[in-house]
Amino acid sequence: MSIELPPLFAILRGIRPAEILDIAGALIEAGVRGIEIPLNSPTPFESLHRLAKEHGSHCVCGAGTVVHASDVDRVKDAGGSLIVAPNVDVTVIERALHLGLTVMPGFATATEAFTAIGAGARFLKLFPAATYGVGHLTALRAVLPRTVKVFAVGGVGPQTISSWRQAGVDGFGIGGDLYRVGQSAADVARQARALLAAYDNA
Repeated sequence: MSIELPPLFAILRGIRPAEILDIAGALIEAGVRGIEIPLNSPTPFESLHRLAKEHGSHCVCGAGTVVHASDVDRVKDAGGSLIVAPNVDVTVIERALHLGLTVMPGFATATEAFTAIGAGARFLKLFPAATYGVGHLTALRAVLPRTVKVFAVGGVGPQTISSWRQAGVDGFGIGGDLYRVGQSAADVARQARALLAAYDNA
């Protein structure tokens, strides 16, 4: 069953289980309602399990960099509700949907977008967004179904949110502008408030 996704996701690449609850708590208190743990982070399934157990009722908890269908099962077992991929892999999309999870594959071209849509995806992420740019999305929006929501991920920050929203983006995945390895919860909270203010003002 698909879930409603918040317009802003924090991508916590490199997060460790020992710090996930402090960092997630700071993000949620600041107003962020979506958190993604990339699977190339240290022991990501343990972090996801802790996150989902503590905050799953009021925050969308998911895994990113999911490139193998077998990992979809592990995400579900850990309590995750969202699968985010950097690419379009039909087996990952179909497995996620079969297990009742929401899936957001990464795309760059119209061919990739329609391949993902044909497999059942209703959320797409333009990745890396900064490489392709606002004009790229504007052109693609002319042919993509309006029922499909597009998130900009990769190189997007407070300074560019306004232009992406004008191009028709539905949401954002933010990494380094929200969290970098070693940052304190206070730093993350401050960055989250600044990002949300930029989003509200866009």
